[in-house]
Amino acid sequence: MATANTSETVDVRENIIAVGQRLIGAKGFSAVGLNEILSEAGVPKGSFYHYFGSKDAFGVAMLESYFEEYLDDLDQTLAQPGLNMAQRLMNYWRIWQETQSFFDCQGKCLAVKLGAEVADMSEAMRATLNRGTAGIVSRLARALEAGVAEGSLSVAGDPQSVAQSLYQLWLGASIMVKIVRNVQPFETALMTTQQMLHLAP
Repeated sequence: MATANTSETVDVRENIIAVGQRLIGAKGFSAVGLNEILSEAGVPKGSFYHYFGSKDAFGVAMLESYFEEYLDDLDQTLAQPGLNMAQRLMNYWRIWQETQSFFDCQGKCLAVKLGAEVADMSEAMRATLNRGTAGIVSRLARALEAGVAEGSLSVAGDPQSVAQSLYQLWLGASIMVKIVRNVQPFETALMTTQQMLHLAP
């Protein structure tokens, strides 16, 4: 019986997070109230505070869940069999374009959507964003090192610094895509990425 209750608790908590991620991914953190999340999730308000002490704590849990899934997906992309590391990295940027565009991202663009909004609003959420994005950059740095070692790409400088620059480039491009409402910034970012990795267009 305890196992069923534990499973039910996890399901309810994950459902609230999934619904919140989708709504906040579309509208932003401040624009979505708890009542909207709970109504959509079909959960009473009292239950919310059983799982999360505050909206801020919910935001941290939501971002942790987001980055856990994101990093798992990134690990799979960077380990895809039958490809060299340059091809795997270019696949990552292709997936980025599909999931971080100005269309409804279904909660897949939380780092882009919330980066500027919550960094000044919540220290706990800023720290979670910092840890999550650092995890992305460190994986990209290891991929660059592997690509250099196998000869599928080359970089000028330290792979960690290049990975940081690439992530910042794509983060900025994602914001510009939302501003201009077209994918030209992604095309520019892709061309710059190919130049930084010394790949043919």
